[in-house]
Amino acid sequence: MDQQSRNTITDMASAEERYRAPALDKGLDILEVLSTQARGLTRTEIVKELGLNASQIYRMLERLVARGYVCRLDGGDRYALTMKLFLLGNGHPPLRRLIAQAQPMMDDFAGELRQSCHLVVPEQGHGIIVAQASPVDHWEFRARVGAQLDLFTTGSGLTLLAFQHPDRVQETLGLWGVSGAAQQLEGAAPHLAEVRARGYRIGPSRQAVGVTDLSAPVFGPAGEAVATITCAYIEHPGDTHAVQRETTLTRLLTLAADLALNIG
Repeated sequence: MDQQSRNTITDMASAEERYRAPALDKGLDILEVLSTQARGLTRTEIVKELGLNASQIYRMLERLVARGYVCRLDGGDRYALTMKLFLLGNGHPPLRRLIAQAQPMMDDFAGELRQSCHLVVPEQGHGIIVAQASPVDHWEFRARVGAQLDLFTTGSGLTLLAFQHPDRVQETLGLWGVSGAAQQLEGAAPHLAEVRARGYRIGPSRQAVGVTDLSAPVFGPAGEAVATITCAYIEHPGDTHAVQRETTLTRLLTLAADLALNIG
């Protein structure tokens, strides 16, 4: 190694020592150790992994939870990373790509079938509508982009839940920002099993009378639903050219499969 290289290394080491921020280092250490643990860690396990005392970890963990970088799984003493760091670091390009690919396909669906549809992804304890399409007509029925949907009372939310691995669904909900959902999952289990066996969900909307929700899962590479495409199906009285609900459902399932193919 020549003298210039030695000087460079020395300068880097000096700069690293000069600009140390112990509190920030502890926070980054926690994020890094949690990033390697799919099922999260308890506070005791984090203390052991980092070789720090409990008081040093407690306050930092509480701040990371308060800022949304870390969540408590099932509301207990097990901690895991949320999606916030990924969203900040990458601007969530997979979501942008999904929307960019989905929008023209959804527009085609709406125009062809004269029905609206919307795309929902899980985030911050809810289903979030990230894209929607409506038919070009003298009236329209649409869901608002950015609206939050309850996971247990909407067709989109129940479809997202139905197509998670049963052994990991509580852990997945924790990562989505939902805690203490064991009782709700138990109550919904028969319905979720029925939806999973059918491959889609169909049922009356709980938000609007006369609307039938048709929801299809959009699968990610791991084989679990990463999004849901939902058609709020409305019958058109007196319209002899209306497409039947079964045809709409078939087309919706094709749309979901095409989106999954693009994700994969």
